[in-house]
Amino acid sequence: MGPVSAQTSVVVIGGGPGGYEAALAAAQLGAEVTVVERQGVGGAAVLTDCVPSKALIATGDFMDRFTAAQTIGVGFEGAPQNQGVTARLRDVNTRIMHLAQAQSRDIVERLGSAGVRLLDGTGRLQGPHTVAVEQAGGEQHELRADVVLLATGASPRVLDSAVPDGERILTWQQIWDLPALPERLVVIGSGVTGAELAHAYLALGSEVVLVSSRDRVLPGEDADAATVVEEVFRRRGMEVLNRSRAAAVQRDGDGVAVTLEDGRTVEGSHALLAVGSVPNTAAMGLAEAGVRLRPSGHIEVDRVSRTSVPGVYAAGDCTGVLPLASVAAMQGRIAIAHALGDAVAPLALGRVSSNIFTDPEIATVGISQQDVDEGRVDARSVMLPLARNPRAKMQNVRDGFVKIFARHGSNTMLGGVVVAPRASELIFPIALAVATRLNVDQFAATFTVYPSMSGSLAEAARQLHSLEE
Repeated sequence: MGPVSAQTSVVVIGGGPGGYEAALAAAQLGAEVTVVERQGVGGAAVLTDCVPSKALIATGDFMDRFTAAQTIGVGFEGAPQNQGVTARLRDVNTRIMHLAQAQSRDIVERLGSAGVRLLDGTGRLQGPHTVAVEQAGGEQHELRADVVLLATGASPRVLDSAVPDGERILTWQQIWDLPALPERLVVIGSGVTGAELAHAYLALGSEVVLVSSRDRVLPGEDADAATVVEEVFRRRGMEVLNRSRAAAVQRDGDGVAVTLEDGRTVEGSHALLAVGSVPNTAAMGLAEAGVRLRPSGHIEVDRVSRTSVPGVYAAGDCTGVLPLASVAAMQGRIAIAHALGDAVAPLALGRVSSNIFTDPEIATVGISQQDVDEGRVDARSVMLPLARNPRAKMQNVRDGFVKIFARHGSNTMLGGVVVAPRASELIFPIALAVATRLNVDQFAATFTVYPSMSGSLAEAARQLHSLEE
């Protein structure tokens, strides 16, 4: 389609991935676009969550290389086993925050180059076509809009019995001010955030206790994959407490005491709360404007990001659809395409690839093992351990596997799981196959480099062919 009318105005509340990607798409289509953001462009994903946490993990992984050096015959004469490497956490965090701010500035520059207006302030919906903005200095604005996109994200969930103090009891947004590495960190919650940060601090040199209320860590993930990661955690010295729900966290002198529901107490120097998130939808005038919310506070949206109010759309973690930056960005772009009359396809969650940045990483796309086991999808699978892969042997990779799902009869690829270093890169060929509906023979007939980790993907597809009934 050609550019929309220059009179078409779009107001985006929230400058995270859902908001800024939508703003860029709207500007490209010729709309007049304003983004309202109160805490910095890029949102939590760039400033306090995704970008910083993955940078912290990368730092820990870098240190792990020195620890593992002797297993491949490399060492420095006279040095201890870890080659004398230590994490200077203040310097690590300073670098990470500079990196996050640089990423935010890059996004600001992109928005500015596209002609997007930025307002530093808090937005509130006054009606379907009006947004009230209060800036930090108290200045008030009222913006008229043909289209409003709500992309306000979410914040860490806290417990009434575990109130963060920013010093010893922390959310994942507060860890970037730590002056030194925690001696003994108690991580409460074994979902994605808890598992990733537990791994990061263990690699950096902290003692780590992971408190999990479920039978295993990462309860929402592929069970085979989660089992591998938990075994690696334990082998590297992490204390994992399964079926152990935290009841309270209190300061105890220079440390913390975590009381479990069964009465046990876990002591540590610091506690990190990783017990989910809550949407940033309160006090925004949403219900008054007719925007339907779920009991959890998330905004109800359909597959093209529409809310219950015509002209008002929503994207990202405030919708609770899937808490991934990539999904937020896609929701935002879909919203703009639909609102401005561009070609649009509804959100297809079955094509979303995601990754957990533990070591090894867990990457998934498409259907799950649970879908197959519970009869929701008629599919077969093959799982190959990476330890047999020649490139894995060279790189001293012993943990991990690839798993591919294919539909009975047609052999169409429906999904996959990769547990490996940099699984986030290895999942892309499977995601492409799922999105384009390739069958296992087409996938296996594509040349792979020898030796390479991706060779195991093709081998799994070949085995699915040989298993054809």
